[in-house]
Amino acid sequence: MRLQVTIALILGTTAAAASAQTPADIQDLVGARGAGGETQMQARGYTNVGGETGDDRVWTYWWNPTTRTCVTVATKDGRYDSITTSPAPDCQRHSEPATQAPASQPQSQAGGHWFDIGLICFGEGQRPAAATRYGYTWDAEKGRYIYGNSTELTTQDFDASVTIQLWDDGGRIRLPEKLVPPIHSRGEDGWWELDNVSTGQNVITASYHLNGLNKPKITIDRGTGRISVRGSGDYAFNGVCDRAGSQERRF
Repeated sequence: MRLQVTIALILGTTAAAASAQTPADIQDLVGARGAGGETQMQARGYTNVGGETGDDRVWTYWWNPTTRTCVTVATKDGRYDSITTSPAPDCQRHSEPATQAPASQPQSQAGGHWFDIGLICFGEGQRPAAATRYGYTWDAEKGRYIYGNSTELTTQDFDASVTIQLWDDGGRIRLPEKLVPPIHSRGEDGWWELDNVSTGQNVITASYHLNGLNKPKITIDRGTGRISVRGSGDYAFNGVCDRAGSQERRF
């Protein structure tokens, strides 16, 4: 039974990868050269609001005030490698009108909670996938090569961003579709409740419950902003978190 569930998770996750979170009005820009892509993004109502530089690519955030859409563009080798829809805070915008917090409360409010720390973490992730390969293999019984296919378990890399909100007695994490398997629990509007939250002076740790087989653990270094998410199998995410106004340390 456990093997059947695991196979379902792998195949379902692979199917989810086919539906990219790219707005229809800019889907054709994937693969475009950087300079030409920027010109088209601006012509279609998007404004560049910032970015990050990684080891092999550059990420830029674009905001469309008309549709209130935030997207992240990953540029690699001078071309738009991917364009994905991101949470509004990635573009330094709020999905809902800001609410003034009382002086005795933390800075912001969302999901019925006043939260002390709000983080946007952008980076790269991995997840299990199934790949079908075609070719010739030697059949010892028949004494000849046989053409066919085989299914192999692989890992799939992707770009993604996560949002984390923390308060005194807990927190929550907003996951992109790429980090959500088809069989999951507890998620509400893309948010998952955080368990075992520990907000130390230097390190923040927590976990969340995706399903019975996968309970990823989160570790965030408050000095560098580096975040590490590790779940079962090849489920993983690594990135850097930021919070507005941080100076001596990132948050």
